Amino acid sequence: MPKSVPPEQPANEPPMEGSAAHSSRPANTAQSSATTGVSHSETNGTKGTDAAKETNKTDKAVANKTSTSEDITAQPKKSLGQRIRGNLLWQIIIAIIAGIVCSLFFPDWLARVFVTYNSLFSNFLSFFIPVLIFALITPAISGLGRGAGKWLAITTGVAYGSTIFSGLIAFGTASIVYPWLLKGDDLFKAKTVGDGALKPFFEVEMKPPFEVMTGLLLAFTIGVAMTAVKSDTLYAGAKDLERVIMLVISKFVIPLLPPFIFGMFLSMGMNGNLTNTLVSFAKVIVLAILMTVILLVLQFSVTGGIAKVNPWRAFKNMVPAYLTALGTSSSAATIPVTYECSKKNGVDPTVAGFTVPLCATIHLAGSMMKISLFAFAIVQMADIDTTPAKMIGFVLMLGITMIAAPGVPGGAIMAASGLLSSMLGFSDSEVAIMIAAYIAIDSFGTACNVTGDGAIALIINRMVGDKGISRKELEDTPTYEDAIAEAEAREAAMQ
Repeated sequence: MPKSVPPEQPANEPPMEGSAAHSSRPANTAQSSATTGVSHSETNGTKGTDAAKETNKTDKAVANKTSTSEDITAQPKKSLGQRIRGNLLWQIIIAIIAGIVCSLFFPDWLARVFVTYNSLFSNFLSFFIPVLIFALITPAISGLGRGAGKWLAITTGVAYGSTIFSGLIAFGTASIVYPWLLKGDDLFKAKTVGDGALKPFFEVEMKPPFEVMTGLLLAFTIGVAMTAVKSDTLYAGAKDLERVIMLVISKFVIPLLPPFIFGMFLSMGMNGNLTNTLVSFAKVIVLAILMTVILLVLQFSVTGGIAKVNPWRAFKNMVPAYLTALGTSSSAATIPVTYECSKKNGVDPTVAGFTVPLCATIHLAGSMMKISLFAFAIVQMADIDTTPAKMIGFVLMLGITMIAAPGVPGGAIMAASGLLSSMLGFSDSEVAIMIAAYIAIDSFGTACNVTGDGAIALIINRMVGDKGISRKELEDTPTYEDAIAEAEAREAAMQ
């Protein structure tokens, strides 16, 4: 879509889709617009300096465009196998199909090899998830607290409220729809281990260093305390730990998920659970996709009343961002489009450049909707003993966990799996079903997340009005360019 160009910046030929310039141009535009938005009282000399800096940035973008285009041309086309290895969704789909097919003819001894693998991997996840939650939430809370301005707190509050709103809608929908939609469906009514079901050859106990709730409370306490102490050393250490955990996720946990899913479907097929589970969850998946669309309609209806805009026109302007996220499942590819769509809705470039990168990290309403609907479906089908208060508490805690969800495919469900076990009492098989279903429609959640970011940008734009956002707050918040660079780095780690 067309790019807006600041007055100080000469118009250049639009960069190719997917090139380095495509990522840099919106970032430069955002930064230039942000500078313009807070510099009305500055001297003409300062404006001249800013214009010169923007010109240099534009020259670098053009140079990056040329070099990147040459690199793309020189790179050989990826084979089908390489594309599958780089796409977790296709790996999960292949694992599900292979598990179903192999359950028809695998001998018990061979199937037990994969059941043993699943047992070991599940125990490792039980050990790793509390550490993951602590390592990711601590720097996330501390990083938000290091921002000095009020608009950072307000935007964070609106994003958290939107995420919780999504979870409560999911809870209400599940309470009304599931009693008749899933009537008679029993997730695990087939034979148990005592009746001859498959069991692992051996098990290795892996006790976690602390419980999931302990990790959450510890992360929240230390994160808040770090905002008061403002220790750069502690913050740098927390960020280093976050990078280590992200590396473990991207290089170890995520690559091992497909064989885990394969073993789970293989085991279900040989134990007689498969048909009922697939039919039941197919209905839930369709409902989850429908509810993400309904959520967006509700978000923009509320936004229209608050921001005094036409909700249909605002939603229509955000469609390019929705389709980009739906097609790519990529935050790096969608942030520039979300920014441009927000400006088309009349959001000030300063506000758009401030809210879009921030909400890309902390606003996960679509992911909340999917996880909650899947979790409550399993509660219904597995007849798990729980209460409405406990499920609402799960939604509230999940909202905090979503703030620090890893920016990799399946990252949100990996962060949430600890709460599924500790608060709702899910078994390893139930968590595995959650992971498979979540990743299967991951792009719909991403599309809902980024489109909702546009609604939040409209609300913040209305609240800011003519007051503007201070330069201090802009400096204390991750920049547009930084957000794209971080998202691209995380996706590169997945390759």
